[in-house]
Amino acid sequence: MTCYAIGHLREIEMGPDIVAYLEGIDATLAPFDGRFIIHGGEKHQLEGAFQGDLIVIAFPDRVRAEAWYASPAYRTILPLRLNKAVGEVFLIEGVDADHKATDVLS
Repeated sequence: MTCYAIGHLREIEMGPDIVAYLEGIDATLAPFDGRFIIHGGEKHQLEGAFQGDLIVIAFPDRVRAEAWYASPAYRTILPLRLNKAVGEVFLIEGVDADHKATDVLS
């Protein structure tokens, strides 16, 4: 099942640390078949107030997503982001192509 690393980042202090993080993250994703689905971008707000940037990275499964986050390569660059941005990051599994909204009721 596809697993997504979701980041909701706010108060990003752009500078050399964030640039180094951005320059390094792609190489940390490749061994785990991770790829960006959403990386910031302009929002068309429909409801509520969403502040900050949304980042979504897809992995083939939770095992590879967890392995990426724990990898020495990612752990090396992670402090560059943690020291210059505030936000939440979590992993969540997707649903099958035939998923229906009512499936959560059973």
